[in-house]
Amino acid sequence: MIRNNSKALVAFLFALMAFVSVKAQNGANSPMTRYGFGQLADQNTGLNRAMGGIGIGLRDNTQINLHNPASYAAVDSLTCLFEVGFSMQNANFSDGTTSLNAKNSSFDYLAMQFRLFKGMGMTLGFLPYSNIGYNFSSTGSMPAGSMWDDPVTVTRSNVGDGGLHQAFVGVGYDVLKNLSVGLNVSYMFGEISHKASATFSDANIYPLVRNYFGEISDVKLDFGAQYVLNVGKKDYLTLGATYSLGKDLNATEAYISEQKLNGSAVLTETVKHISKPFQLPHAVGVGATYVHDKRLTVGADFLWQKFSGIRFFGEEGTLADRLKASVGAQYHPDPVGQGGFFKRMKYRVGAYYSKPYVKVDGQDAAHEYGVGGGIAFPISTWGWLTQRSIINISGEWVRIEPKMKGVLTENYLRLSIGLTFNERWFMKQKVR
Repeated sequence: MIRNNSKALVAFLFALMAFVSVKAQNGANSPMTRYGFGQLADQNTGLNRAMGGIGIGLRDNTQINLHNPASYAAVDSLTCLFEVGFSMQNANFSDGTTSLNAKNSSFDYLAMQFRLFKGMGMTLGFLPYSNIGYNFSSTGSMPAGSMWDDPVTVTRSNVGDGGLHQAFVGVGYDVLKNLSVGLNVSYMFGEISHKASATFSDANIYPLVRNYFGEISDVKLDFGAQYVLNVGKKDYLTLGATYSLGKDLNATEAYISEQKLNGSAVLTETVKHISKPFQLPHAVGVGATYVHDKRLTVGADFLWQKFSGIRFFGEEGTLADRLKASVGAQYHPDPVGQGGFFKRMKYRVGAYYSKPYVKVDGQDAAHEYGVGGGIAFPISTWGWLTQRSIINISGEWVRIEPKMKGVLTENYLRLSIGLTFNERWFMKQKVR
């Protein structure tokens, strides 16, 4: 009979409701999120984070890999995986003379994976697509002129909030002995809000306010494939590829409004409704992972997202193509699990380089790179879990370095924790 599956399913549904209720708790705190969809959230689980974000060519039947839906087919026939992850980070922003620190945390992802039938695995869950979060201001002066007699102080403020989220279901299927294909269908939803204002020390000059707002709800499709080459008795190479379909996004309302205010009275207001204001980019990824004796895993990924040419608030050419290259490795001294505690741990390291999709004044704004590492260890001391369940702990250092003047340098120290609950489903008990 099926054992413990109802308990795991109920726990997953309760966690999903809690996750949706807080809308993944915005984890962004960066002025760069004022551009485009904000800070993109790579689909990293505890398996990927410490390995530079690789995953397109990665297959693991003990943890969930969301980078390639073809990997879902690798899930064990008796296993139900339930994963949840969150992170904490310290951010430092600097313009070369002054710096500012900011701390925040986020609830990153929730996923559940199990086998439907032989050769087919299913995954469902919730994770962010992008985050927007910034609040900064600057003060300057305007000299006396024909419209005012004395110099005037002007304070400019910029505030942004929101982001996009994904609730998804996906399947992976072994179409041939060594070939798997997969599909993710995601419901994407969320809001984008930006506000820019200017106030003046002269009460006779009306404040200026400009709002950008969009509400999005649509379906997103991601495809994947993996092919496994047996190199020797103990070694194999997995080649992977992914494709995300670009499309117009359904925005229930998107507009730009300009206001000039005198106290509480609105003097003028211009509202512009935009037809088909947003698009998703086409994206292509390739990756390869080599496994030796189930102990050593090394891999590399390359991702290209064609943001150039897509519409954002009805305008084209405001964004650039995003490129990301990642490398990572994992070492597992005792994959059989019969050695000591430290031998049963998995040790991970990785790095990546990325060219972000953000443009400032028509130019590429920055480039990004990061390094990280972490460990994964089985849980065997809690009565309701077994050593099949895993805790993933990883740390990352990320630097976003400007290519032009006027853009802040950003440094992040990030600690991530992921929990993988591994239960036995479809286990038949023998009656003696």
